[in-house]
Amino acid sequence: MDDISVLVCDDSALMRNLISRIVNGTEGMTTVGTAMNGKFCLQKIPTLKPDVILLDIEMPEMNGIQFLEERKLRGIDIPVVVLSSIAVRGASVTMKCLELGASDFITKPNGAISTNIAAVANKIIENIASYGGRYARRKGKDVGQFDFFMHQAKMKEAEAASKAEGIEDKVKPLSSMSSSSASDVSSFRPSLWKPAKPKEPAVITPLREPGRVDVVAIGISTGGPNALREMFAKIPEKFPKPILVVQHMPAGFTKEFAASLDRICPLSVKEAEDGDLIHPGQIYVAPGDYHIVVEKSSLCNVIRLEQSALRNGHRPSADVLFESVAKIYQNRALGVIMTGMGRDGAAQLAEMRKQGAWTLGQDEKSSIVYGMPKVAFEMGGVQKQVPLDSMASEIVRVVENS
Repeated sequence: MDDISVLVCDDSALMRNLISRIVNGTEGMTTVGTAMNGKFCLQKIPTLKPDVILLDIEMPEMNGIQFLEERKLRGIDIPVVVLSSIAVRGASVTMKCLELGASDFITKPNGAISTNIAAVANKIIENIASYGGRYARRKGKDVGQFDFFMHQAKMKEAEAASKAEGIEDKVKPLSSMSSSSASDVSSFRPSLWKPAKPKEPAVITPLREPGRVDVVAIGISTGGPNALREMFAKIPEKFPKPILVVQHMPAGFTKEFAASLDRICPLSVKEAEDGDLIHPGQIYVAPGDYHIVVEKSSLCNVIRLEQSALRNGHRPSADVLFESVAKIYQNRALGVIMTGMGRDGAAQLAEMRKQGAWTLGQDEKSSIVYGMPKVAFEMGGVQKQVPLDSMASEIVRVVENS
């Protein structure tokens, strides 16, 4: 098995070391090099040939924005994940990075130089496994599957939690596992990792026939920012229905994200606000840290925001949106679940299907992480799986033919 190779670009020697320790401490990943700024990073790419680059924004001589601009000019297709403290202070800068081709972003905790980088270790592993793994496989490398890496991350998280609670003697650490135990080995070596067997989709019998689509509801996570950029750029200007979107994203970023989508989408895109009337031809993006639900009104349905408990570890949650749409619109809706880790949205997309709504899921090949759409498909909630490049046209087709 091959490792996913990572190039870390950060002006802090401490951060380069801490991030590299997270990468190198994960079986199936390796740091092939580090760079203190964008200039040195560009110089090292031809020799190191990384599968993914972790990029700081604030650096001397050539910062992250300048690196991404130069990367674009040179036609370099290696995925870049922004890992920076500036993302906390300047959402517009982060969105600029995405517009320049960055795949995703992670915010460093507690400032630029933080020994608490371990707090986002799972997020770092997730992004390397998804974007770096996808790129490595495209280049012919035989790397571990996404679920294998996330299994490791969860085991390490459990080990750390047990130490914090003083029960570490009851949990077998990863470091103690030996190759003599087949069951132990299978849980941390890519060559012996056995993914769960695919499940046949459950059969859902709708309570009613699908009706005319009055609203489109979309749930999406890892890989979502660029997937939505690609899809919404293809939505026709006269698309006649409102679109409600849950994109897993931290508070403080969704307003700028909606604005960045608005610049490329023929329809108007805005961050949803409490009390917004749901108008045709308008796209509403759920704000970070708020669930978005629909409230029925005699004249025009209304968006409500709430901060009830996290659902599936998320707020906003696709499940909360889909649950609301299933209740209010029943068979007069189209639910779409797209790339993302976990199972958020899967159960309530199945409920939408049960109520008679139309449903679509992004297919495995085009998904950065085939988690949410996979679970939704297995639960019987997906009528049709669609590649990303055809998703906009398929949404239009369903709406026009409903």
